[in-house]
This record gives sequence, C-alpha cells and structure tokens, in this order.
Amino acid sequence: MRRKKARRSQDLVDQEQRCALCRLCDDDPALLGEKVTLKDHNLCVHYFCLLTSCGVYQRGKEDEGVFGFLVDDIKQEVRRSARLVCSGCKKKGACVGCSVRRCRRTVHFPCGRRRDFLSQFTGQFPSFCPDHSPTQSALGGPDLSPPLSCSVCLDPLDPVLSFSVLKCPSCHSSWFHRDCVQRQAHSAGLFFFRCTLCSNQEAFQEEMLRMGIYIPERDASWESEANAYSELLEVYTRCDALVCLCSDGRTHSAKTGWFQVIRCQLCGSRGTHRKCWGLQLDSRDWTCSDCSPASDDTASRVTSPRGGQRSLLSKLHSSPISCKRAALPVGSGSPEGILQSLGLQLCPLSTWVEVDGDQALSAGVELVRRADFDPTRTLSVCFKDPQMTTFPSSLQEGDTARQHFLKLLVQQIQDSVVFEGPDGCKNLALDSQALRDDLYLDAGCLLALSLAHGGPPPGFFSPALYRCLFNHPPGRRLGLRHMTPGTLCTRRVSRMAEAESVDELREAALGSHELLELAGCSRPISSLEEKEALVEDLVHFTMVTRMQLPLQRFREGLQTLGVFDQVQRFPSVFYSVFCEAEDRLSAQTLHQLFSVHFSQQEDRRSRETPVSSFWRRFLQDCEVGRSSVSLKDLLRFATGAEELPAASLLPSPSISFLHQGGGGGQKRRLRRREPLKEEGLLPERELGSKRLLLPVTSSYQAFKSCMERAVSPHVHLLPPSS
Repeated sequence: MRRKKARRSQDLVDQEQRCALCRLCDDDPALLGEKVTLKDHNLCVHYFCLLTSCGVYQRGKEDEGVFGFLVDDIKQEVRRSARLVCSGCKKKGACVGCSVRRCRRTVHFPCGRRRDFLSQFTGQFPSFCPDHSPTQSALGGPDLSPPLSCSVCLDPLDPVLSFSVLKCPSCHSSWFHRDCVQRQAHSAGLFFFRCTLCSNQEAFQEEMLRMGIYIPERDASWESEANAYSELLEVYTRCDALVCLCSDGRTHSAKTGWFQVIRCQLCGSRGTHRKCWGLQLDSRDWTCSDCSPASDDTASRVTSPRGGQRSLLSKLHSSPISCKRAALPVGSGSPEGILQSLGLQLCPLSTWVEVDGDQALSAGVELVRRADFDPTRTLSVCFKDPQMTTFPSSLQEGDTARQHFLKLLVQQIQDSVVFEGPDGCKNLALDSQALRDDLYLDAGCLLALSLAHGGPPPGFFSPALYRCLFNHPPGRRLGLRHMTPGTLCTRRVSRMAEAESVDELREAALGSHELLELAGCSRPISSLEEKEALVEDLVHFTMVTRMQLPLQRFREGLQTLGVFDQVQRFPSVFYSVFCEAEDRLSAQTLHQLFSVHFSQQEDRRSRETPVSSFWRRFLQDCEVGRSSVSLKDLLRFATGAEELPAASLLPSPSISFLHQGGGGGQKRRLRRREPLKEEGLLPERELGSKRLLLPVTSSYQAFKSCMERAVSPHVHLLPPSS
C-alpha cells in the first residue's frame, strides 16, 4: 500500500510538471521555449508548443493567460489535439501539423524536431514536414569548400546541408548545427544575433527565421544579468615589486604620492608603488616586466641597402621608455615635457664625438655607424681644427660644445642630399647614392638623437613630408602645391595642370611619357575632365609611391629612443617642432626660462627684489637692441646653449644673487683688499647646474654695465653662428 501511495504521489507530481500539449517534462528554454506553470488552473505548457499549435491563437493581452494565450483556448486545444496521433511517437495529442493542406502529418513539437519537422516563428507560425519544408543550397564561390566544423561549438559536422546543418547566407563559410545556432539566438537575442564569422545581421536573421530558428525579441542575456560586469569595476591595487618599501603592505594604495599603486599600461593586471619601482613622483605610465618585452625592439635587426646587416640594438626605442612612457601634460599643448621624458633614458656613461672643423654631419654619421653605438649615452663633443689652429676653450668640451655640435648637425642634415626644396620647407629627395649608403636611416637617427639630447628643433619639414611620415592631418590628399618647386617632375606635372584644352593636355602628356609610364598613368586622353585625376595620380606617385623606401628608412631612424612613437601619438603637438622654423627666443621666453631663488635673510631679500626687476628690464633692452649684447648672447653665457632646444633644458636654469662680500648665500673670499664698487661686481655662472648669479646693485645702469662687461668678452670667444 505504501508503495502504491508513493507511486501515485510521484505520478501526481509528474502530471503537474508535464506540458499539456506535448506530454513531456523537459525544461529547455532554448529548444522548447519557456515552460510556464499555472497552478491555479493546474496547467503547464511549453511556449514553443503554444506558438506552433494549429488550433490556438493569442487573443488576450501579454499579461493574460500564458503570454496572451487564454487558458480556455489552451484547454480547448488540448481537447482538439487529443484525437490526433503523432507520426513520430504514435501517441495521441499531436498539436502541430504540416501547413500544406493536402498533407495530413501531425506531431508533438518535440517529436517534430526529432523528425525534421520545421516550424517558422514568424507570420502565422507555420510548420512543415520534411517533404515540404524549405531548404538551403550550397551555392558559393567556385573555390569555396564547405567547412568541417561548426562555427558555434567548433565540433565536427557533416558538410551536407540538411535540417540539422545550416549555413550563413552571406559569407557561405559559416556552417553550424541547428541546435547550436538556436542556443546562440536564445542567448544573443534580437539585437546581438548575427553570423559568428562575417557578423552579418539583417540577411542572417531573415534566413534563420525562414529555416525555423526562434529569435527572442529582447536584449542579450548577458546584458540583463544582474552585476554581469561587476568584475570590470575592480582595479588591481597590489604592489608586485620585488621589494615593497611601503610600511602598510603591498595592498595599500594611496590616492596620490609615492605609495599610489600604478597599474601596467598594457595588461592592467600588475602594479607597483612609485617608490618601489624607482619611478618619478608624477609618473602615470608604467609597463610591468611581463609586458616590457612586447614593447621592446632592442633585439631588432634591419637589413641595410648597402648589404649586410646594421644592428639597431638601441636605435629603436629602448626599454626605459617602455617603462616610463611620456605623459602629455593636460592642456599644455607643448612637446617639451614629452621630449624631456625621453631624455630620462640617457645614462651617465658618455660617448666621445670628435668633430673636425665644422663637419658635424660626418662626425654624426660615423657615430651612429659604430658597432657599439648606444644612443642612451651622453655625448661628449670635442671640436678640432683641421688646420691645427686652436679652437676656443668653450668648444673643447661640456654643454656648450654639445649644443654647438647639435646645432651644426641639424643645419647640415637640412642641407644634405637627403632633402630637397627651399629652406624651411624641405621634402625628402630621391638620391640613389644616399639609398646605397643608407643615409636616410642615418639622418632620421641623428635628428631623433638631437631632439632627445636637447638639440634645437628641426623646423624645416614641409607639411607634405610631415603628412607622409606621421599621417597628420589625416584624410588630406597631396596636391601640386606640395611638390618640391623647381624639380623636373614638378615642372612636368605643372604643365599638365595648366593645360586649358585637350590638345595642350595631350602635348604635355606626350612630353612626359616616361613619367606617365613609371607612374602607371599612360592612357589615352579623351577629355579635359581627365586632367584632375591624372595630376592627382602623378603627385601621389612622385611624393609617396616612389619614395616608399626612403620614407621607410627615415621612419626607422626616427624610432631611435622612441621619438617616432611619441610624435605619432601626438602629431598635432609636434607639428611646430618639425615644420615651423620660427625664432622662439624673446624677452618673455627667456624670463620664463629661469626660476628666481631669493635668499632666506630678510635684509638680503629686500636688496634682491629690485634686481629681479632689473633683470626683466635688461632682457627687454637686449630684445629691442638697446644693449651691446643680444638675447642669444645672454642665453649662451648663462646656459651654454646657442638656442633653446626642442626639449626643456636640464637641469632647469635658475637665478641666484651675488652680494658684496659674498654670493648665493655663501661667503666668498675677495680677490682684492680694497672695497669693491658696484661696477666691479660681475655676474657669474655655473654651467653644470645652469645657475646664473646676478650682481646686487642699487641702480639699473650699474646692473646693465656689469652684465654687458661680463657677457660681451665671453661671447666674442665663440665662432660666429652659421
């Protein structure tokens, strides 16, 4: 008796969980639709069984019955189908029938899936037996072979289109199991359901609906899941340095300062405190040790047109810059900070550069072609006169010699065979000997070296050359105005551009038939409207196509110390550095260059304050010519630089004050026993720290006299600027 009661209770539970139409307890929303149970009416149905049943329709609202199917209508359909036998399982209750009138086949919906019964979930929701169901053809390209795996589950499939195997109508390369694509549609929903290979959506969904795939009209399941992306809001806040210096532990991260955790800019899954990795206090970009090899090109080798291989061991950006990527100051619009961060790669070790006379380019080419060339080493420059006459002592060594060398180097690169065009607007020239000698790589490397080592900005690139190198501004085509004036190619293209009739255009084309053949533009000319396209093709060939190798080698040279990568990241910021040759030295610029350090003693500070105003007035007099020295002379005296470099001067120039009987806050021993007059107190400089000591005087005239007496004899020792 107990066994019978347990069996009856189990049967009662199964009865409540069985679908009233198909009589199955299965619950698979992707293949059978949502299973809905109405306990008040003792009714349970699959949604797909309702949609495909022949005798029931949605006559209610969405919130009535089961998604608009009224309970009474469902019970009526159950009674109607109870008399129909399923052609699959041979049991009664078949509610799905073939929509072809002369066909009498009926099935339960699950049995129909197993018997290749196709139901369309659109329009009137018709169903078709295997004999009348729509099919797909295997038409595609002549060389297109059917795939051997499902593009959804990646399991093997039989490459024959059938009820169980479908394909994408757009790419014809994506084949999949019916159950797989149905589960994909159930998960992706109407807005994200598309081909897994070609991503086609409109044609793909239309074809899938025709082939009996149900696409729910809702968002993707992963979009509606609660807290689906909560893990993306979590950030890595652990220090992974070998030795953590934080007293609060590795998991502590301050909001700012030395012990704020900086995450890897490539993977984001590693972190370090600034102090623990030896970063700067304002560093924001850092690359972990796992990711740094991905951004390092230090082991690259490039085949030279000269034959053999030239090692670019450190010409390409080296490891320090991948760990300390330059961060552009917000709103600054200035490249100085970026170039200054590139200068942080330089190491204390030095490389000796000996210059014969003014042959800076020859010395530079010899430098970069050395087998042990390392651009991160500081340049120690020495000028030697080939006639064995003595150069000024200021050019023997130190910052002054290096700055003079870099200035000569940039000027001589501009005047070399690598470039052509007027001063200040140069394009790359096509020179066969320069290609054989690989001078394009050398020129790019030397320009990058000059920028990173504090040299002057080039300022001579044409907008067209900058566009070809860095694609800025993007989307703009090159025109005839961008070609180098005076060259043979420019004259020939100009003649065709100035043609006003078909005969003139044909005559100009005939005179330039060799250029047209090289550019692939040798074609019959039938109308004057062809002129614009012809000129555009010739300009592109002249400026870009035939210059591919020189441009490529020049770019590779500019990659030295990471200069090219930084310019490509901020092309609009660096445009003025490469293309605008303007005199940036002014009284205002020089005043902002120096930071003024006053004494701590109140009495000294009161005497130093008027001198700072004397300094500003003296700068203005130098700018307008009311002084015997110029701003350039003053800059050279104070810092050793002949002009402002593209990067900031390091260390930053500063001003202190020189008092009677002492200076800079430290006592000085007088050289003469008699009392010093104001005119005898001359300014002093410390080139290593770029510190200028201004004399403390009581009047501007005395200050001006002291400055001119000190600066003029010094600058007259230097060779004239080229």
